[in-house]
Amino acid sequence: MLPVRLTGPRLAIREYHHTEGDVDALHALFGDPEVTRYLPFGPCDREACADQIELYLEEAMAGERDTYRLAVTRLADAEDPGDAPPVAQASLVLGGHRSADLGCVLADEVRGRGYAGEIVGLLLGLAFGPLDLHRLTARVHVDNAASVTVLTRLGFRREGRLRHDGFKDGVWSDSYLYALLADEWPGRAAGAAGG
Repeated sequence: MLPVRLTGPRLAIREYHHTEGDVDALHALFGDPEVTRYLPFGPCDREACADQIELYLEEAMAGERDTYRLAVTRLADAEDPGDAPPVAQASLVLGGHRSADLGCVLADEVRGRGYAGEIVGLLLGLAFGPLDLHRLTARVHVDNAASVTVLTRLGFRREGRLRHDGFKDGVWSDSYLYALLADEWPGRAAGAAGG
């Protein structure tokens, strides 16, 4: 496995560690009903979060890795980002034809600081850079206006509405589908100019 380590101005993205600290951080994230409001599952207990990290590490070790579920930390929280507690999760799930689904979940206490845009920007650099992907998609609950704003600001285009795409707590919900192609990514020009 080549571990993923991405660094932005304020955040770092790294592989999860199967440690008490990372399990506690994932539980703080996925155990919060406010955080899981737009996710396809409800709040998780600590044991389920420990199992998830074990699965993430197995996915990372796969010979042909197709799933990246990554911890997001703040650079200010530790000298080495690998030692900082996660405050968010970033994900890329590869599909066919050089595509992937992108996701990002932030702890409630760090929302509203522009972190989601930084996380998605770092994922775009990974996806359209080293992974050489052509197309990224993101599904967003229709009521999640903050995520819609982040995606459109980064150049994603809405391609449609997926009706009754989710079923949670006995209620159907719709999602918007957003996509960005490699040649539409504004960072491509910046990378070419700098390289």
